Amino acid sequence: MAALQSARLRTYLVEDNATIRENLLATLDELVGITPVGFAEREQPGSKWLLENADAWDLAIVDLFLIQGSGFGVLMACQQRPPEQKIVVLSNYATPEVRQRCQALGADAVFDKSTDIDELIDFCLELASDAA
Repeated sequence: MAALQSARLRTYLVEDNATIRENLLATLDELVGITPVGFAEREQPGSKWLLENADAWDLAIVDLFLIQGSGFGVLMACQQRPPEQKIVVLSNYATPEVRQRCQALGADAVFDKSTDIDELIDFCLELASDAA
């Protein structure tokens, strides 16, 4: 129900695992009501798209370990984004040190792929609600 009452978050995903990417987008679409606007499997194309399409996305979800480059590079590239655009990290390596580094680079939140999916969904629902 909440997805029907919320704005649809234009969401870009930087994730190199196709299965995770497809499952995550389907789950977020069903539970949050996102609009997928694209994806990248590598740091450079992901950073480039996010910077060149600054008016086309509300939320970017970034994995740290990619086929080429890393999510840290994506975070660095997007540090000058407007405050209403959110970037979150979704990684299997969300240690306290990694969380701290991601937040220092501008991540709005950091979620562990294996334990924090509910928290990611809650974050997205709140973001969509704020945008409505």
